[in-house]
Amino acid sequence: MTNDLCRGAALLALCTLAWGACAQALPAPLDETTGALQPPAVSAPPAWPTLDAAARADVRARYAAWRALGDAERARIRQAQARLAALPPDQQQALRTRFDAMDAMHRDGWRLGAQIGRHYAGLQPMFGYVPPAQRAQVLDLLRALDDDQLGQLAVISQRTAPPDRARLRDDLLAQAPGARAAWLRSHLAR
Repeated sequence: MTNDLCRGAALLALCTLAWGACAQALPAPLDETTGALQPPAVSAPPAWPTLDAAARADVRARYAAWRALGDAERARIRQAQARLAALPPDQQQALRTRFDAMDAMHRDGWRLGAQIGRHYAGLQPMFGYVPPAQRAQVLDLLRALDDDQLGQLAVISQRTAPPDRARLRDDLLAQAPGARAAWLRSHLAR
């Protein structure tokens, strides 16, 4: 496994590990050779009654984010979690330290899945603060784009002046799925 792939998988797994109770809600993976359940790779979260209101809200938000992911994305996270658990403890700790050092906004971007999370730092200027009425539509749009298109959109997002971001986002949302690639190319060329 290359270092970049290992780091990417580990960041995705750390997102799962950071979810605490969310990760505990996942079914334990089966050992392919014996068929037995493998022990969970995440320590048990604190008991619900001991959590304050903010911690409970955070757990609920993380669980909602997990539930919003598709089956394929959840499978990728489980695989990444297994790869992280297979690393030596010092490498696991180094990756945890790196993940914890990330800006909270970027860590939260990983809650949207690996593909969006990888591009979230670039997408955040245009998509980090979306009106509640647009959130589902924006997530559907972002999840429908492939990796290259998300990369193009991240460049456009960073190039767009703050006063123009909402208008440009609305314009993109108005595009038919088949017209989005051309829209991205035309705005990237500007």
